[in-house]
Amino acid sequence: MNEHAFDDLLAGNREYSDRFSLNGFDGIAHAGVAMVTCMDSRIEPLEMIGLRVGDAKIMRTPGGRLTPDALIGCILGVHLLGVERILIVPHTRCAMASGTDEDIAQAIQERSGVDLNGLVIGASPDQETKLFGDVEVLRSHPLIAGRATIGGFRYDVDTGELVQLV
Repeated sequence: MNEHAFDDLLAGNREYSDRFSLNGFDGIAHAGVAMVTCMDSRIEPLEMIGLRVGDAKIMRTPGGRLTPDALIGCILGVHLLGVERILIVPHTRCAMASGTDEDIAQAIQERSGVDLNGLVIGASPDQETKLFGDVEVLRSHPLIAGRATIGGFRYDVDTGELVQLV
C-alpha cells in the first residue's frame, strides 16, 4: 500500500477547510429538491439547476439510474429532509448508455481481465426507456406517490442544457 497515495487530496482538503464557511447547515433540502444523476465528473448537479449547497439532496449512480440505494435516498428525502420534487437525470455520452450490462462486462474483461458476467450494472443503450421506467417506479412507489413531484430529464454534457423528457 502506498501510504502517500492521498497526500495531494488531504492537502487540498486543508486548503478547503481553511476557507470553509458552510458550518451550521441542518441537512434539510431547502429548495425541496432531490436529484438522482450519474457519477460522471462532467456533471455539477447543483450548479446545473441554479442551486447551492444546502438546497438539494444529490444521489449519484452509474448512468443516473434509480438503484435500490438511490430509491432509499429518495424515500428518506421525502419523509425526513424536505424533498418535494425529484429529478432523475441521465446524460448524453454516458458510458452506461454505450451498451448492455454484457457489453460493459466484456469491455472490463478486455481491459483488466476481470470477469463481471452476471453482475447487474444497469447499462442500456435505450436511456429514455430506462428513464421513463425509473420515473414510473418513483411516481407509483407507495412511500413517494402523492408526496413528491417526479420528473425525468436529460443533461447534455457538451452544452450544459437540461431538457425535461417526462
